[in-house]
Amino acid sequence: MKSVSSLPAMMSAAATPTLANFTAMTASRPAVPSIQCNLLFYDRHHVYSHKKYSKNGITIKYTDLPKHIRPEKGYSSSSVRGTIYCSNHKERNVGLPSDHIAVGAKVIYAAAPAMGHNQESHPECNSRVPAILTALEKMNLTSKFRGSDVVEVQNFRPATTDDIGSVHVGPYISGLEKAMDQALEKGLIFIDGSGPTYATSTTFQESLLAAGAGISLVDSVVAASRVSKDPPVAFALIRPPGHHAVPKGAMGFCVFGNIAIAARYAQRMHGLKRVFIIDFDVHHGNGTNDAFYEDPDIFFLSTHQAGSYPGTGKIDQIGCGSGEGSTLNLPLPGGSGDTAMRTVFDEVIVPCAQRFKPDIILVSAGYDAHLLDPLASLQFTTGTYYMLASSIKQLAKDLCGGRCVFFLEGGYNLSSLSNSVAESFRAFLGDRSLASVLDDPSYLHEEPLKKVKQIIEKVKHIHSF
Repeated sequence: MKSVSSLPAMMSAAATPTLANFTAMTASRPAVPSIQCNLLFYDRHHVYSHKKYSKNGITIKYTDLPKHIRPEKGYSSSSVRGTIYCSNHKERNVGLPSDHIAVGAKVIYAAAPAMGHNQESHPECNSRVPAILTALEKMNLTSKFRGSDVVEVQNFRPATTDDIGSVHVGPYISGLEKAMDQALEKGLIFIDGSGPTYATSTTFQESLLAAGAGISLVDSVVAASRVSKDPPVAFALIRPPGHHAVPKGAMGFCVFGNIAIAARYAQRMHGLKRVFIIDFDVHHGNGTNDAFYEDPDIFFLSTHQAGSYPGTGKIDQIGCGSGEGSTLNLPLPGGSGDTAMRTVFDEVIVPCAQRFKPDIILVSAGYDAHLLDPLASLQFTTGTYYMLASSIKQLAKDLCGGRCVFFLEGGYNLSSLSNSVAESFRAFLGDRSLASVLDDPSYLHEEPLKKVKQIIEKVKHIHSF
């Protein structure tokens, strides 16, 4: 491992004190026989070409085709059909399903799997989104089986640097973009002090695409809500994740703050002033927390395992200045599970949302609180995630015209991740839960409910409800 001496000056520790220098692996990444590649990525002026990626029977290609020759489907393989097409046109959502189709849908989703952003054997690897898509197909939760109830948003453009700049500082954005040349040369680079967060030569463009997917779903949900009292719930199946990325840099596997960027976009472009963000990832969403810590118009509520990475999210961190009281952190003791989360939802999340009166609800949906996930020690089940999806959908319907967008964050056991996302889709569709089939209660142990109750009472006292 050695430092990349020729990185742009703006990426130096002196230029951005909280962002350490990039370092690079001098050895190129090992070849992965199951992956072949030709990805096309866009910004406003350029087309970036890399190889096409195929893994686990899923082929993913991004291209810029005229609307009249774009196929309608998403993924192409024996199990997942079609190809995702992403436009570089300036207008949003070129070729999106028409409003009357979106209105009839119960779920809309967009996938940005970032196949080039990958480090083998790393928990945040490029197998995550394909595993989810494969599970959705196998469980008959795609449009192939559900018709117009499920719609995939196919034609979305990457976020612009202006979109990213609504949350992140300019030196970080421009420095990361310029560092892609170093990543291309070295194969893999790391951002020191970030958790660690790795980057490859495609990371910058794929991170723009992930943020763009979330923004496009905000557009779609808002459009549907204008003509229907029951708009679809949206889910951005994207990576890299975002809730750890702080305004000055990457952190904890996260490159850009996807949900924070979408929140600012909803305010700026749609006039949705009051944004309620729920983060149920097992780790505290410190990046989102920091981005809105002084903002009274964005309420950030995080449930996370006490003492877990990154060590932030203390119960007394409630915002400051004009934003005091608009941040709520609820650290759960290890071993907390379904009963604890149901209680938290009813006694904390619901009254907070009702008092805040949001215009839209955004959700950092991390699935790493599952009892099978290797990076923490809570014991959520697929049933917990079904409950959360169903309850949040109803909360959005009650409070903000049904406007609700989920953003994929963590979740590193591919089986529990894909099953839990599938349960979320079932909840959105109004299907019965299959948790009794998917979950094994023999793995569960007694929850620390007395401690959970004490924490809830302390939160209620701090936030006066």
